[in-house]
Amino acid sequence: MDVNTDIFYRINGLGKELPFLDVPMILIANYTLYVLILVVLIYFFKDRVMVISSLLSVGIAILLGRVAGMFHSNNQPFAELPNVNQLIEKAVDNSFPSDHTMIFFAICFSLFLFKKPGRYLWMALACLVGLSRIWVGVHYPGDVLVGAILAMLSAFLMYVIVSKIKFLNRKKQIELPTTTERDV
Repeated sequence: MDVNTDIFYRINGLGKELPFLDVPMILIANYTLYVLILVVLIYFFKDRVMVISSLLSVGIAILLGRVAGMFHSNNQPFAELPNVNQLIEKAVDNSFPSDHTMIFFAICFSLFLFKKPGRYLWMALACLVGLSRIWVGVHYPGDVLVGAILAMLSAFLMYVIVSKIKFLNRKKQIELPTTTERDV
């Protein structure tokens, strides 16, 4: 058995050993996306630059994920493996990489990079979402790991671009002569 499958069975099997965590994992896997959307809307009124940067990083991550999906493809574990503890319904398609994971890591890592309050909790939530997608039986660990990496790379790229634009704007403001200097 390969490492990806072995780790999948270890995490997914926890649902059979710790069934009291199944409902919280189902809620995290399915519904925390709505919480994230609400957070993005709230931050939109506080820091539009960070929100736009994080949303662009989601788009870049999804695009990179689609390209990666052309080179590697696997169906959800519940469609390929026996004895999967499948806790949510999902259509069978290419599960590589995990879209939920990419969305969460792109936005949460943006919050982290822009040093927003609770940034470590947001990163922990992103990890928990990734774990929950394995727990409920719809993604392999490799799907989640690659999704997280693509999203964090995208968020970092956007953060660097935004930082350079801010730096250049500050530099332009410093270099521009004021009206009193021109009049003298």
